Amino acid sequence: MAAAVHHVEIWVPDLSRALTSWGWMLPRLGWKEGDSWPGGQIWTAPDGSYLVVEQSPALSAAEHDRLRPGMNHLALNATSRAEVDAIVAEAGKHGWTLMFADRHPYAGGPQHYAAFLHDVDGYELEIVAPG
Repeated sequence: MAAAVHHVEIWVPDLSRALTSWGWMLPRLGWKEGDSWPGGQIWTAPDGSYLVVEQSPALSAAEHDRLRPGMNHLALNATSRAEVDAIVAEAGKHGWTLMFADRHPYAGGPQHYAAFLHDVDGYELEIVAPG
């Protein structure tokens, strides 16, 4: 069996803000909304892996800093370059801001068509076109 991600859990400082950004982005990319509880929400990818967004009472800080040790960003697949472009066009209405706009959509290199976005809490998400 090939290696695959089982799940990713992201602790957020404000669940309502996270639901605005992640709650739009993940379904936009084909993820299905799953279980929820007062402190969190799950979305499942078409391959069965899932992402948890949770406002845990055990947080040790009030903000995320992608430049500190830990995970810098999450990269998810888009179905096409057109989908990347459509997401960028809509993202601002849902709490996402385009990063590296001067180099978009090739901020990752001349053969890497992607959008680098961040939400109001500083979480970076890369949306990558195939090929």
